[in-house]
Amino acid sequence: MNKVTVSRLQGLKRKMETREARIGIVGMGYVGLPLALLFSAEGFRVTGFDIAPEKVATLNAGGSYIVRILPEAIKEAQRAGFRATGDYSEIARMDAVIICVPTPLNEHHEPDLSYVKGTVESIAPFVHEDQLIALESTTYPGTTEEIVVPLLERGNAKGLKVARGSGERGILVVFSPEREDPGNETVARQEIPKVVGGCSPAAAELAAAMYGAIFRRVVEVNGPAVAEMTKLLENIYRCVNIALVNELKQLCMRMGIDIHEVIEAAKTKPFGFQAFYPGPGLGGHCIPIDPFYLSWKAREFDFRTRFIELAGEVNTAMPYFVLEQIAGGLNERGKSLKGSKVLVLGLAYKRDVDDLRESPSLTIIELLRAKGAQVAYNDPYFPSVGRGRHYDLNMTSTPLCDLGQFDALVIVTDHSSYDYRAIVKEAQLVVDTRNATRGIESEKIVRC
Repeated sequence: MNKVTVSRLQGLKRKMETREARIGIVGMGYVGLPLALLFSAEGFRVTGFDIAPEKVATLNAGGSYIVRILPEAIKEAQRAGFRATGDYSEIARMDAVIICVPTPLNEHHEPDLSYVKGTVESIAPFVHEDQLIALESTTYPGTTEEIVVPLLERGNAKGLKVARGSGERGILVVFSPEREDPGNETVARQEIPKVVGGCSPAAAELAAAMYGAIFRRVVEVNGPAVAEMTKLLENIYRCVNIALVNELKQLCMRMGIDIHEVIEAAKTKPFGFQAFYPGPGLGGHCIPIDPFYLSWKAREFDFRTRFIELAGEVNTAMPYFVLEQIAGGLNERGKSLKGSKVLVLGLAYKRDVDDLRESPSLTIIELLRAKGAQVAYNDPYFPSVGRGRHYDLNMTSTPLCDLGQFDALVIVTDHSSYDYRAIVKEAQLVVDTRNATRGIESEKIVRC
């Protein structure tokens, strides 16, 4: 780098280190909003961008729409300068812009990057030289350099280019995967290392300074593609291992072995084993989706990710396995699934969160309905559920009273607020997909 470039970069880094830099975060959802609060807590002036007017209004009124984020946290951030807006022209006033928008699958289980593309096209006219643009949305290797960079350059009003080589001036672009784990109270978010891959050394260095202000450790890798693949590896690792225990669970049931007892015994080994647990299927934004992102990209290189695809098939089949267990439990009691009243306990994809993304409960409810069951649900985090990207339920939560009226109760999400002993005592049949009734002995329980 020449002296002017080095001086400019050092000035930008100092703004990060002294918290003078203005941070814009696009997407005030489960990733973007917590990140905004982290930056605000460290003294940065943060502007949250979102296309949903109701979210912007709620945040500016000091409210929250995510259960684990209390309104007081929003008000505290406001005292540090946080505000929300839907006006993308304010991007021009930011020193750094972090993109945290959804990257779902379409109906063909292929990557849907419409949110990323739409966001980049919206901010591109207002991006300025030496501004840091960081993509955090989970995606396949190549997205940052093949999609984000061209859109930024094509849509920029000043004709700016993305800096690539050492010493180049321009827009500074990085990929830094989010590592959000809703409901995890065991690891402080600041303690989770932040991976950064830049399109140029300057971009990586500036991003390291920014993220280093709130995370204890920043891990720089050789380019955006490495960072993108890192995120996929992390989640595919979990997907594959969950598929393994889901398959072993089905075998153990046939053999009369308790898979949970097996796992507890195996995890006493102090090396070479990490415990994963079976369930009714995968949920959340990352683990059910990431394998398909990589498999889709792999086809471009004439490569089939057979092992990963098999794991995906096993996990995708779990709601159907649960359906079989419900039908079997009813059949043993002389009842047909068709016409039976079934109460599903838990809609969220994991315990104690208000997140429906890719939740197996949604699939299980639709499968039960298709078989003619009369289905109700209860979830303390969802008073009602309407229509979403891949579901159309239009239901309201049923109170946990008079449980004996239902032919079967299905525990799909093991919220800690449920009194499982009371539930088993009152129910006719309990199908437990989460081992929530461990320690409770009853002929009413079918564990699957």
